[in-house]
Amino acid sequence: MKKRVLTIFAFGAAALLSACNTVDGIGEDVESVGDCADGVEGNC
Repeated sequence: MKKRVLTIFAFGAAALLSACNTVDGIGEDVESVGDCADGVEGNC
């Protein structure tokens, strides 16, 4: 079970890291999550 969770975590981390190729990209991704979490309709 522990091996399965670790494998899923590793694939998830790889997917997230490949989506943000630069520091600016990471900032934009974090900002978009914040915009979506604020509850205003149409931000997601």
